[in-house]
Amino acid sequence: MHRLPLGTRRGAATIVEVSLVLASALVPYSIGLAAKFCTNAGACVSPETVPLNPVLATTEDAIAQTLAIPRRASNQRVAPLTNLFWCGALVAPVLVVGWQLYKLGKTGQTSPKGWLGVQVVQAPGDPPGLIRAIWREGVGRWGLPLSTAYLIWRYSGAFPDLGILLGLSALMWLGENAIALFNPERRTLHDRIAGTFVIDGARAFVPDRSRNAPQFNQLPGTEQPAKRARETITSIALTSQSSKPSSKRSLRLWDWMRQNPSLTLIIVGFSCMSAVLGTFVGTQMYIQNQANWRSSKQQNNQVFLALVERLSRSSPNQLEERRSAILALARLDDSRAIPFLVDLLGQERVPALMETIGQTLVSTGPEALPYLQRLNLSLQKDEALLQGSGFVERQLIARRLVGTQRAIAKILSIYPAQVYKADLSRTDLAQVRHEPAPFTLVLDKADLSGILFKGASLAGASLRNSRFLGAGEDGRLGTFDDRIADFNGADLKEANLSGALLSRVPLNRTNLIRATLNRANLSQAQLVGANLSSSKLIGADLRQAVLENASLTGADLANANFTQSNLSSARLGQVSAVGAKFPFALLTNSNWQGADLSEADFQNANLQKADLSATRLVGANLAQAQLQNANLQNTNLSAADLRGANLAGANLKGATFAAPKPVQSDQFIQEAPNAASLARVQGVDFSQVKNLDAKQIGLICDQGGRHPRCQ
Repeated sequence: MHRLPLGTRRGAATIVEVSLVLASALVPYSIGLAAKFCTNAGACVSPETVPLNPVLATTEDAIAQTLAIPRRASNQRVAPLTNLFWCGALVAPVLVVGWQLYKLGKTGQTSPKGWLGVQVVQAPGDPPGLIRAIWREGVGRWGLPLSTAYLIWRYSGAFPDLGILLGLSALMWLGENAIALFNPERRTLHDRIAGTFVIDGARAFVPDRSRNAPQFNQLPGTEQPAKRARETITSIALTSQSSKPSSKRSLRLWDWMRQNPSLTLIIVGFSCMSAVLGTFVGTQMYIQNQANWRSSKQQNNQVFLALVERLSRSSPNQLEERRSAILALARLDDSRAIPFLVDLLGQERVPALMETIGQTLVSTGPEALPYLQRLNLSLQKDEALLQGSGFVERQLIARRLVGTQRAIAKILSIYPAQVYKADLSRTDLAQVRHEPAPFTLVLDKADLSGILFKGASLAGASLRNSRFLGAGEDGRLGTFDDRIADFNGADLKEANLSGALLSRVPLNRTNLIRATLNRANLSQAQLVGANLSSSKLIGADLRQAVLENASLTGADLANANFTQSNLSSARLGQVSAVGAKFPFALLTNSNWQGADLSEADFQNANLQKADLSATRLVGANLAQAQLQNANLQNTNLSAADLRGANLAGANLKGATFAAPKPVQSDQFIQEAPNAASLARVQGVDFSQVKNLDAKQIGLICDQGGRHPRCQ
């Protein structure tokens, strides 16, 4: 039987080898992904979730950092089966690659190479051995071209475009293999690096010495006795090595020193004196620097102690003396100054001096934030303990707390480039409306990316057009090191976030009751369990946002974009979502009772088991929507587009498919509804819909719908 050319079989073997490795990873990964989506959709037998396996999370972070892929949520939860199969997706490729490398080293053939009659040998005709096989595949065949492509991509300005990286990798890999076209023995670069030949497995191997075939040095640990030496091989020529040039240079230097002993002695003596003098000068400079440092520290210490003593001796009525001491402490280069000033703020009783201390701490910059945050937490506890106690003491605590709030707010406003790593978790920055110390956090158009606001209170804050997502050290948005604020568990009640950039920001379990988020960018944001009741999201961008179990009761969602978002089990009763977009959104088990969804777009949305009772869906687009077992009781579907929708098991009791014309006082017979107000149901299967009355069935049949009672 005619055999294909060796080059064709070799290429086919490579394709099969790569396919085996990819399949071993993609098959379990796809099964795990399906299990995850099944759990999210609530369609699985066991819908419980568990945290993502730490090994998987670490691997995911490493891949994301290498390829500049945006980082996912750190608290990702998946189905137990997802963890199992994704771990398999990590282990299976390693096992496949290890087994194929072992076979290649011992027999010269991987499984695909054996199927296609391709064999790898070294110069004597023996299998390459395990170490040589690893060197050939790991370094020459894949490591060198892919690492070269990655370095070009990373440092040539193409970063972070993954399409360019893929193209460069393909070009480098093809170029490495194309070297065989210019080699008489059809040897690729990885063959030349590893000292191997690719031959037809059915023929004996004879090295071509007539064309001055290159000699191969043995790799460490690859020396093997010939197990099946070919009769045609008689010897391997070894080239002799010439004497080392370094030895000759050493001999010439020694001869010169023997011929010029005086000059040699002078050079050696001068070198020794220079070394001794340099050591002495360096030692003296070090001693002097240490002495100056100790003297400076001693002076600072004396000044610090003197200022502290002045503050402790001064009476509260000596405002100017105390104010001057406080300002002097801020200018002092002493690490104890900031903690002392913060402690002083927590004990001060004079409002004017509280203001002075706060301004002084602001001048020290972001270094004061950790101390102010700790004092803020301490004052919160004191305030809670003093509930019902003396009025004066409670007023004093409230003033000190507002002092920390104002200082933190000013630092965030003045030093935006230096506070991106600040931790303000559980900090109280909520609005204070009552006297004697009102406070409102105003950080409009501020860059607050990367700040941790976990569990913090920012109720009533004004954060209009502020940024909570920013580029990291690489200066590119949408990569692994992006600076993302964290609002998990925070209180943003009645906060104004109009136009804010909150894309990919974690807002899980956040309180956003009556918050204003008009035109805010919340794409890919995490809002699991968030409370957005009565909030305003007019024109907001929530594409691919996750709002599982979120509450949006009474919210205004007019013209908001929820494309591909996850609103499973969300509560959306009484919402106004006129003109909102929900294409391809996951809306299973969601509750929309009494909502106004006029002109909303639900094309290809998954509304299985959703409660849409008493909703207004006039002119809504429900084409190709999944409405199995949905509750559409008393729903107004006038002018709605239901073509291609799946209504199996849906409850349409009392649903309206057309808007009836108003009856005049002198009119006895109601006119037929306007054609423009009729729901579009052509081709829709109503055979499994529940609670349809005769009037509904008649209208469905007239409009081209399908039902067993249609003639």
